[in-house]
Amino acid sequence: MTHPEHLRDENADKLHRMRERDPELDRLTGHVRKFAAMMTGRDGDRLEDWISGAEQDNLAPLASFARNLRRDFDAVRNGLSLPHSSGAVEGNIN
Repeated sequence: MTHPEHLRDENADKLHRMRERDPELDRLTGHVRKFAAMMTGRDGDRLEDWISGAEQDNLAPLASFARNLRRDFDAVRNGLSLPHSSGAVEGNIN
């Protein structure tokens, strides 16, 4: 869950070795990092490309996640783009 630049050297080395040994983990890590960059950079305009890439990969759980994002595409894109958030009250107002 740590940003790659903030990993301790030994953890960065472990992750690098794991990614070298497991092509699926390597691809998954790439997708997750791109999604995290969209979230932190408010780059919702890149969502369609991310979803398409995830759907085309053969990582079934990731493709399923991407398809579910597509179901509410406008809301997800806006959540990744706009500075507004209901995070503080999410789940408290029913």
